[in-house]
Amino acid sequence: MANWSDPRTTAAPVTRTPTRDMARDEGLRSYMLSVYNYMASGVLLTGIVALLFSWGGDSSPAAAVFYQPGLLKFAIMFSPLIFVMVLSFGINRLSTAAAQGVFWAFAAVMGLSMSTIFLAYTGPSIALTFFATTAAFLSLSLYGYTTKRDLTGFGTFLIMGLVGLIVASLLNLFFQSGIMSMVISAIGVLLFAGLTAYDTQRIKGLYFQVAGTDFAGKAVILGALSLYLDFVNMFQFLLSFLGSRD
Repeated sequence: MANWSDPRTTAAPVTRTPTRDMARDEGLRSYMLSVYNYMASGVLLTGIVALLFSWGGDSSPAAAVFYQPGLLKFAIMFSPLIFVMVLSFGINRLSTAAAQGVFWAFAAVMGLSMSTIFLAYTGPSIALTFFATTAAFLSLSLYGYTTKRDLTGFGTFLIMGLVGLIVASLLNLFFQSGIMSMVISAIGVLLFAGLTAYDTQRIKGLYFQVAGTDFAGKAVILGALSLYLDFVNMFQFLLSFLGSRD
């Protein structure tokens, strides 16, 4: 943590000038634009890989992997988690270029994992859900960026709810309850909607800590990863309601 000076000591006031404020705002806009660009590019890469891997329907590589018994489908399903853990816990040991490479690899593997949605749902319903998710994401992220309200406490509640959602999802793997699945999906949409606003504010606040440091490039990747996960999870949960099955 930074060593803040004692507020009771006498210090020279910091002079704020229009030029300094403009440079500060311009730096923040550039930083957030980089985060959104990486996030959007990651989502695009995931969509392209998913579409190509599922091309051909029941005769596609995705069908051959996921409709047949074997370890490969579990490797594809759980490998994105490994990439998330590498980025989240090993970011300090990675160079900025390596972190970018891991992010792109994660987005590609996520495409393989998500290819089954093109086998289970119709194309128009997937497109409708995607545009609905995009509209919701942009609105919520804009709120998180512009609001003066501190969302830290709200974020703590959301993260606790996310842990509960994961536990409920694991339990439902055994119970296979349709009603429970719908409840989980509804809660999931709300949780990741809230996390979108919270993460945007958190990423914005992080800029003022890392601006001008070597960590700034890595912070962009971590921010893009957070917003990517918010978007993709909100899309998947919303697809349970808006998606039409083949």
